[in-house]
Amino acid sequence: MIKLVSFKICPFVQRVTAALEAKNIPYEIQYINLQDKPDWFLNISPNGQVPVMVSDNGTAIFESDAIVEYIEDEYGPLEANISNEQRALDRAWSYLGTKNYLAQCGTMSSKDEETFTARSQKLRQIFSKIEAQLSGTTQFFKSDALSNVDIAWLPLLHRAAIVKKYTDYDFLCGLPKAQAWQSAVLATTIMDNTVSDDFEFQFKDFYLTNTYLANNSHVNQPSNSNLSACC
Repeated sequence: MIKLVSFKICPFVQRVTAALEAKNIPYEIQYINLQDKPDWFLNISPNGQVPVMVSDNGTAIFESDAIVEYIEDEYGPLEANISNEQRALDRAWSYLGTKNYLAQCGTMSSKDEETFTARSQKLRQIFSKIEAQLSGTTQFFKSDALSNVDIAWLPLLHRAAIVKKYTDYDFLCGLPKAQAWQSAVLATTIMDNTVSDDFEFQFKDFYLTNTYLANNSHVNQPSNSNLSACC
């Protein structure tokens, strides 16, 4: 069985578990402490980062992009009959999501208003690009069927939802199509199994304790003349 080495609140790991869950691929998961990485982990992870997937053949695969592509190659694509052009576009939109995982983490962990505001404005620009891309007529990114793009953005949407739940701050405020997309992705049957049972507790302990968001539960929403009063 596939083995996945993970850190509980790592968004890159959640992308991989979402890809596995979407295809009903059995796997086992082992969590490690990134502050005290075991030697056996460092021996199989050249970059010293999670996730690492150990295949059925015992091969350790690192980097989330490579792992997701391996899952596609080994177990078949999530979507059938996709042209090479569309596949390239899907990867590009997926990369745009994953390259902002750390940007979102940095924003949420900001300690002061100036840092939070500057970082959140940059992150909002990315969500605005998604807003412009979404049709608003389909449930998911491209259609009413889950795609790799939805899976790549799931960690971002999930974390934004938790922040809104506990602080009232909405990274997607004033972006109605992105908000509807977020609701659809988080309502999928795979969602709950992409993280550990205590994920929300661990997330709050890390990002919503001793941070600007934690100390300002009613942070002003992003500046935008078109914001809805319901934000």
